[in-house]
Order: sequence, then structure tokens, then C-alpha cells
Amino acid sequence: MHEMSLTESVVEILCEEGRRQGFARVKTVWLEIGTLSGVEPGAMEFCFDVVTRGTLAEGARLEIVRTPGQGWCLDCEKSVALVERFGACPECGGYKVQMTSGDEMRVKELEVE
Repeated sequence: MHEMSLTESVVEILCEEGRRQGFARVKTVWLEIGTLSGVEPGAMEFCFDVVTRGTLAEGARLEIVRTPGQGWCLDCEKSVALVERFGACPECGGYKVQMTSGDEMRVKELEVE
């Protein structure tokens, strides 16, 4: 399950920011996960409770914000919604679609004390 290592990385970021910015506790984390990222949000939520034990994020609430897939079709020259990687353009049916968003994962916002 690669979500465990991803969650560990998120918690490392939280701890580093806590040291850098001087906050003592994380109350809420908003984590943005693209629908095309290959990350399972439910697994991230499960792992978050385990990985945060003994850290400044212990007991924090994890809010996952899903971001849709978007791409640029080189054939019809339009920005289009993507529901799968390497899928056809929903406008023209062509396969020359370059993904522009939806594969990211980032800490969007924190509520801290």
C-alpha cells in the first residue's frame, strides 16, 4: 500500500512546517488529491490516524479535497475533463490529450495552534 509512505511524507511535511513556523499542534489538514493520481483517499484516511500517533498532528482531522482531471486536446485544441489517464478526448475522440491537472497531491491548508 503506497498510501502509507505517502501519508508518512505528508506527516513529515507537517512536522517540518511546525518546526519552521513554530506551531505546536495541527488541528485540521486539507489534503488535495487529484482523481487521476492513483491515490485512494480512504486508505490515506486510515493511514493518517496511524502515522500521526506521537506527532504534532495526533488527533488532527484530515479533510480530503478531490480535484478533477483536466487535459488539453492537441487535436481539437480545447481544455477537456479527463476521467482516466490516457483516455480519449470527450470532444473529438482523439487520443492526443495532454493531462494538465488531476494527478497532484498536496497539502492545501492547515489549521494549527
